Amino acid sequence: MESSLVNRNRKRLKRATRVRQNLRGTAEKPRLTVMKSNRHIAVQLIDDEKGITLASASTLMKKFRSKKLTSNKEAARLIGTELAELAKGKQISTVVFDRGFYKYHGVIAELANAAREAGLQF
Repeated sequence: MESSLVNRNRKRLKRATRVRQNLRGTAEKPRLTVMKSNRHIAVQLIDDEKGITLASASTLMKKFRSKKLTSNKEAARLIGTELAELAKGKQISTVVFDRGFYKYHGVIAELANAAREAGLQF
């Protein structure tokens, strides 16, 4: 019998592969990927053709560490707008959204909406 943690991680990996199997990021239209924990959120713009990260933002950055964020959704809004500004600086206007194994709900949806409002299209 498998451990419940092993089974849960296997299911997460399966969900993430199912989501990512049709997503590819290019230099003109990079992949916006999300990593979320209970305390922090990190996002990256990835060019899959070259295998490089074009821009990234996280709640672990010095800019956000000093701020007293009251909720995860507030942090997600800040990170979404910060990434959109970084993308604008690199002349990137459209991205492919990769939610990984997370549901498009709550914090992930808040991050995506903030990035859209700041000018990214996906």
